[in-house]
Amino acid sequence: MSSTQPAGYTTVAPWIVTPDTGRLLDFIAAVFDGVESGRVRLEDGTIGHAEIRVGDTVLLAFDQRPGWPAMPSLLRVFVADADATIERAATAGARVITAPATHAFGQRGGRVRDPFGNIWWISTVVEAVAPEVGMRRLAEPEYAEAMRDAQETLDRELSGRTDSTVSRPLTG
Repeated sequence: MSSTQPAGYTTVAPWIVTPDTGRLLDFIAAVFDGVESGRVRLEDGTIGHAEIRVGDTVLLAFDQRPGWPAMPSLLRVFVADADATIERAATAGARVITAPATHAFGQRGGRVRDPFGNIWWISTVVEAVAPEVGMRRLAEPEYAEAMRDAQETLDRELSGRTDSTVSRPLTG
């Protein structure tokens, strides 16, 4: 065996802890075409383990227990059409945090916060861009603005501030 993970799993497997895993799985299925492989109910009716596949990744989830702190996740997912997926997420109850924009590294995307507090960075690759080209592009006004907006909107969302002033990226 040359791999450290089981067949069908990625090396890093994200866990999502939420107060309502059943609804989370429904959200992921509706927005990202997730395919659920199962859920394990506990005696008290909560979900102790669930798995849902999105593309080549299995997301694992379970219900938050009483007394546990909230543990929202920040996840990035690549999709065929970021704009359409963000619209589906909003229809399914998510709130758009960062409007879709095209970024220096050849990806178009934006962020949503799902009804359970998790933040999804939804991206589509629109062109192949070498890392050094992407870094140079950050000096271009449109890409610098997209990066500033992505950082500012996330800062406002996480801090609760309305006056976030994240600076533009430095390049060179």
